[in-house]
Amino acid sequence: MKKILKDYSLVLLCLMLFVSCKKAEITAVSSPNGINNITFLNDENSDEITFLVKYGEQVVIQSSILKLLSNEIDFSGDLSILKTEISSENNEWQSNFAELSRITDHYNQIKIFLKLGEAQVNIIGRAYNEGVAFAYEIPEQQNIEEIGLAENIHYNFKEDYNVWATPKRGPGVLTAQGEYKKLPLSKLEKGCERPLVMEIHDSLKIALAEAKLVDYARLSFDKGTSSKYSILSSLDGKMGKQEQDTISGAIISKRVEVGAKVHKKLPFQSPWRVVMMAKNEGELLENNYLIQNLNDPSAIADESWIKPGKVLRETTLTTQGAYAAIDFVAEHNMQYIMFDAGWYGDEMKNSSDATTVTLDPKRSKGPLDMEAVTAYGKEKGIGLILYINRRALEKQIEEVLPLLKKWGVAGIKYGFVRVGDQDATAWMHEAVKKTAQYEMIIDVHDEYRPTGFSRTYPNFLTQEGIRGDEESVPNAHTLISMFTRTLAGASDNTVCYYNSRVSKMGSHASQLAKTVCIFSPLQFLYWYDKAPLAPVKEDVLWGDTKTIGNEPELEFFDNVPTTWDETKVLEAEIGKIGVIARRKGNDWYIGGINGETARNVVLDFSFLDENQSYRAKVYTDDETIETRTHVKIEAIEVSNKSKLNLNVKSNNGFAMRITKL
Repeated sequence: MKKILKDYSLVLLCLMLFVSCKKAEITAVSSPNGINNITFLNDENSDEITFLVKYGEQVVIQSSILKLLSNEIDFSGDLSILKTEISSENNEWQSNFAELSRITDHYNQIKIFLKLGEAQVNIIGRAYNEGVAFAYEIPEQQNIEEIGLAENIHYNFKEDYNVWATPKRGPGVLTAQGEYKKLPLSKLEKGCERPLVMEIHDSLKIALAEAKLVDYARLSFDKGTSSKYSILSSLDGKMGKQEQDTISGAIISKRVEVGAKVHKKLPFQSPWRVVMMAKNEGELLENNYLIQNLNDPSAIADESWIKPGKVLRETTLTTQGAYAAIDFVAEHNMQYIMFDAGWYGDEMKNSSDATTVTLDPKRSKGPLDMEAVTAYGKEKGIGLILYINRRALEKQIEEVLPLLKKWGVAGIKYGFVRVGDQDATAWMHEAVKKTAQYEMIIDVHDEYRPTGFSRTYPNFLTQEGIRGDEESVPNAHTLISMFTRTLAGASDNTVCYYNSRVSKMGSHASQLAKTVCIFSPLQFLYWYDKAPLAPVKEDVLWGDTKTIGNEPELEFFDNVPTTWDETKVLEAEIGKIGVIARRKGNDWYIGGINGETARNVVLDFSFLDENQSYRAKVYTDDETIETRTHVKIEAIEVSNKSKLNLNVKSNNGFAMRITKL
């Protein structure tokens, strides 16, 4: 047996090789801390690719099956192990665009070279302290150049555990932006999004996820039939001509449900199938860098042009409105303005032309001088982001990118992107690469959910794929998204502040808290509001537009960063409470969002430096404050020995900025 050893030591690797009469060896790999373990080919009586996952001594995922189906290669027959290779990595990488500035990448790996009948397939298993992951390779074989492939994974469980699931997929249904529900895994419905969070017991939560999806079909989950309590993951089939609801963007057209879901030239490796594991939902969130660790390092040599920041949407689509917006964001430590739909015509018509400034008359009467706006922004140090629907991008991207660069545009927000099948996935990620060549940042909207590609192309700063403020979600649902959707990565929640929907969702202090609690290197603030000197827009296409005021708590928005050096979850319960502390440089920020039940929150400041005094500004909801937002501001002194009791009412929240004295 050949072994490739890297940084190998018997203690660190914790790799176990067992003997089986039938297959000669059964293989397993454990995490560096010895807690997480994945065992392959655990069923000695089976000629299928089986696996089993343990957390400590507990079997979390019982004997489960990976099935590969292809017309070109028969992945059946007697199973035998040709060889195994074992290795270990213990690295650290740095990021200016994440929830941590220094990220540990430490894992043990096993690669098993298998023969199934006449077919060859390699299984790669990794065990991290944050969870386990596996992928498969299809090597060159039998003089075959390309194959079509379908993949089914049957995850088997001991009990009918509760899961946090998105809606059943179907024509006209938004799943990635859908409403989560807690239900037994036996009630799971087709098309459930990833990550899929499961509550194993009070001291163990897991999430089934996907990483490094670049040129493959997306996986999703459904109730399985391989055991009493099982989950089936499968790949999305090819979609016909895409039809969309013109308001929500929901897909109306159908997908092909049978046959090959991906077509790949040999050799190739699949995306990673991931099982995140932690004591609780807060630890899952703290460890969500696992998804990025399973992606390639940055492909951009000089990242200095990639600038995170805060964005104001300019809704009048006029030169005058843009100047007013630029002046406002320059005065309030924001970095970008954005023109949304309508600047190049009706975004929902294939005839719209993103190489022209052709205003949609329903949205603006103009005038809009794009190059004058970018020039004025450059004087003020403010960038312009342009929204472009995928209809225009798919047919014009080669012409659009150099033109936008000429105009001085800083970034693009892709809208209504196609998702799911291999063609859609490949096109979108190629578009991100092309945009990097023109040094432009990216925000992808609607149904796309991340799988860590922002590590490889960090200009890909954020994406939607979340039921955010546009949907008027109550705090309780935001508290679900915080510990489910955000495990996958950055989430553009489009924070509202003065719009009337805030009272339906929660409170103004909880809106402040969202900028800390929901990570996004691009934070869109005041989503439905306009700069004070901007023209009045009365077409109600953006809802009840309000003018941004001068309430004193807006200093929190002015100061809060959008990327972080350190992140700590202080309190977490899905759907009920979330308190997160994040550090940038020497300053800490805390966001707290409460659900439907009033509670006393005890803040423990032991994460602060020892022997150091701090000044904390605390922002809470208080109806006695005579402003239209009713936010109270208090300044207190704290240290790492301090504790603070906050009585937080139903659907309220709080925010805090902590600076050294």
